[in-house]
Amino acid sequence: MLNELKASTTLLQSYLTWLINMSSGGGAAYILFMFFTLFLTVEFCSPREKILPKQLRQSYRANIELFIFNSVVMSLLSVPSLLILAEKFSDKGLLNYIPNPIWKAVLSFLAIDLLLYFLHKASHSFGCLWMFHKVHHNDPYLNVSTAFRIHFLEIGIISLMKAMLVVILGIEGTLLLVNEAIIIFFTMLHHTNISFRGERFLGRVIITPYLHRVHHSARRDEHDCNYGAVLSIWDRLFGTLAELKPAEIGVKGSTAQDLISLVKCGFTMTDSSSALPVSLEVMIAEAAYYKAEKRGFHPGNELRDWLEAKSEIIRSVYGEKRLKNKLIRTWRGLIGIMNNVLNGKNQKYPLFRNQIN
Repeated sequence: MLNELKASTTLLQSYLTWLINMSSGGGAAYILFMFFTLFLTVEFCSPREKILPKQLRQSYRANIELFIFNSVVMSLLSVPSLLILAEKFSDKGLLNYIPNPIWKAVLSFLAIDLLLYFLHKASHSFGCLWMFHKVHHNDPYLNVSTAFRIHFLEIGIISLMKAMLVVILGIEGTLLLVNEAIIIFFTMLHHTNISFRGERFLGRVIITPYLHRVHHSARRDEHDCNYGAVLSIWDRLFGTLAELKPAEIGVKGSTAQDLISLVKCGFTMTDSSSALPVSLEVMIAEAAYYKAEKRGFHPGNELRDWLEAKSEIIRSVYGEKRLKNKLIRTWRGLIGIMNNVLNGKNQKYPLFRNQIN
């Protein structure tokens, strides 16, 4: 097990060094590799969650293979191309109106981190983006290598958005490299399967492993949160922060755990809403209230509103094929309710009882 992990880190080091060397940032590559090795060692010696060696090997193999594939395919579309843009537009962007270099560095970092927040949130909101982003989420064994499980088309979209920001702000090449190194460092950190003292305190400012672990929950109502790349203040500001322990990690029903399957997985549409538990009673109550509001709350139509609301919701949730069976159960339930009302036993629907009496 240990030998295989050493081989994985050696392979990852060579490709990480090659990738950043192309961007004249060889020193940054070695620093990032040192942190990767540190996270890996701590994760191996003191993991937050126990992962079987076989499962961990599977995750590492898939993530590193995808990282290598992305490095080859996207080498002309990521950091090198951004540096070319930075060199061309560094004296034309909005940051040129700020003489203080420290403020330039701070504002460029905040702008990139905020961009990544909104892009990450959009990847969970729109099916065409989630299609690629789910590749990152379908690792059921969250660990430091999960940081590199990204579909190459998602990398292309991120690079395109960063390129627009580089042109608009005129971010210099040096600042761009520093920002990229910071983001990679924190991305590795908050995917690492570790816990440490002061983690919750740091979580007030930055995304820490316990915060990002929620984001990888298999439940949609849990993983649609904690979108920050580095800073957690964006999630606090926009109301998307969640602090809880997920019961399950990954994407339900996903079996793509090798290079070819992961690449193909990015071209398949899935309905992530199935991970969200649906409370029919709440939905029906809200829909019936909406119908009553539209007719001015005039009495006499409550039963019809309730039935129409339930029919529409069942149709949208379960589809036409299952509508008939649901309606049959609805009518049976309705008959039971009406019997209780007539017998004076029902307290849940006093409005119906009053209407009949």
